[in-house]
Amino acid sequence: MSKIEIVGPKDLLQDVLNVLSSLGIFQIEPSSAGISEKGQEEDLRSFSLDEKTLFERLFLEDLREKIEKLFSFLPRIPVRKSYLDPQSILGTLAYTVEKHLSACKSLEERKRILRRELAELKRYSGFLFTLEALFKDAKAAPDLDVIGLTIKDPGAIEHIEVLLSRLTGGKFKLFTIPVENGALGGLITIEKTLSEKVSRALSSEQIPEMPFPESFDLLSLTGKISFIQQRSSAINAEIEGIERERQKICTRWWPIYTTVYAWINGRLALLNATASVFQTRMCFFIHGWMSTEDVAGLKRRMASSFGPLVVIEEKEMLQKDLDRVPVMLKNPSYFRPFELFVRLLPLPSYTSLDPTPFIAIFFPVFFGMILGDAGYGLILLVMSLILRKRFAAKKTLRDGAQILLISSVYTIFFGILYGEFFGDLPQRLLGIEPLCVERRTAIIPMLYFTLTVGVLHVLFGLFLGIVTAFKKRTKKKALFKFLSILLIFCMIIILASFFDVFPAVISQPVIIAILLLSPLLLFAGGLLAPLELLKSVGNIISYVRIMAIGLTSVLLAFMANHIAGLTGNIVIGIVVAGMLHLLNIILGVFSPTIHALRLHYVEFFSKFLEHGGKEFHPLRKGDDEGTGSI
Repeated sequence: MSKIEIVGPKDLLQDVLNVLSSLGIFQIEPSSAGISEKGQEEDLRSFSLDEKTLFERLFLEDLREKIEKLFSFLPRIPVRKSYLDPQSILGTLAYTVEKHLSACKSLEERKRILRRELAELKRYSGFLFTLEALFKDAKAAPDLDVIGLTIKDPGAIEHIEVLLSRLTGGKFKLFTIPVENGALGGLITIEKTLSEKVSRALSSEQIPEMPFPESFDLLSLTGKISFIQQRSSAINAEIEGIERERQKICTRWWPIYTTVYAWINGRLALLNATASVFQTRMCFFIHGWMSTEDVAGLKRRMASSFGPLVVIEEKEMLQKDLDRVPVMLKNPSYFRPFELFVRLLPLPSYTSLDPTPFIAIFFPVFFGMILGDAGYGLILLVMSLILRKRFAAKKTLRDGAQILLISSVYTIFFGILYGEFFGDLPQRLLGIEPLCVERRTAIIPMLYFTLTVGVLHVLFGLFLGIVTAFKKRTKKKALFKFLSILLIFCMIIILASFFDVFPAVISQPVIIAILLLSPLLLFAGGLLAPLELLKSVGNIISYVRIMAIGLTSVLLAFMANHIAGLTGNIVIGIVVAGMLHLLNIILGVFSPTIHALRLHYVEFFSKFLEHGGKEFHPLRKGDDEGTGSI
């Protein structure tokens, strides 16, 4: 990243900002503090917008807000792209958006009322449709009336039945069905001549009656049911009409509004960027940041557009600038998909290292070491190719498929070394022995192997910590990382001497070296330095999970084949083994991913990665218009 100053005549400011926004490679620094040279800051002042430009910004902000409100009412459907010049139709669109917004609000309000009415009808139909079969003789008894009840206490049913029997002489029927919150819905059928008397009695007993709409008053039970059906159909038809009207507006006007919306965003970005520009009496000063590799191209573009009138100068990066420099992850194509994992964490600071290349190198290796089955790897390879093709337009899913593709290749590689193809099938069927080691039985060798991997990975992380410390010019921290490496080496030598890997006589000078280095470690790392050293040792031991998780996978595959062999039937055996292998593959995708990421996030990144970076936000014309090229 480079610190840049752009200087030119004030009347060229908007043209310069237009060029910068079309390229999308320059982030403006809103403050001149620490950017400008000493003595220059006193002469600089913020660039002030004139009255016409201020009115334009207010107009555009208001129009953008109205378009955003309109977007909230319109459905998301595929539409064509508009090629109209946004600037030429702003005035017309400011009038049109008011009409569309008003129409959409009316449609939405009408839709809300209809849905509320439909919900009410469904509530009534919960009683009436459920009990319709019990009233087949309803046409023969048009003098029947229906009273709905909400019975909160099911124990009150007996009391209600006694009350109704007394009031009607037993000429009633009470039906109940469960409703929400554990209550019951009740339906009383009585003669119409008794309905008013019963309603008064229920009210005096504080038994809430479910009121039917006034339109139900003159209808029989069958009429009520018919009315609900007809009215529900009419409401659904009207709602469908409202949706068609919204889609009609969307199909015709959405392309125009999205094009204008993108242009407004770009224009407002320019106007807001103007507030971050500084000026003297005759010149403007733009301070900011950009990728170092783009500086030469920007100079050529400015020279071709403005000649010698606009000057671009790359300023020296000072120590005080390091905390404000933005961070941009930029990696080769092989590493780029692994930014998906890095972005799960806060951005690294500018003085730290981009961890993407390291996780791109080690993650697939750890994944393959854990899963380590060539058959599983082939299935994951095919699956990743299908997913990559299927979701080629979706970056996140495409990157995930690419990571799975690379990891599956390493899974096949380690599967060949382990001699595993859907477990121990090569040994069972062909008598082929593993090339290197059989994980199911070689537990101790795999333990040593994974500990060795842990030592190398953690020590490499400490080495990167030294690099980071030198970039940040913190020599004591670099010394602490270096001493930690030395002490870990010493502890490994002492431990190895106990197992006769090294002669026992070598342990004495190593112990002396540890005693001599310990005070320096306290000096460089403070009182907590010994705990940090022990933490690094614990991190190394944590790599044993590569062996442990891999062992569970190979044992499950072995059991799948063994159980299949016990069935005594080829078809049943294949089905049983297939189901267990499928389960193992599913676990084999998630478990290695989680543990390989954990080894990076906790054990490895903690040795060198410093978070707190500010994301690089270059000036752009608009999200839909993309960035330009030099």
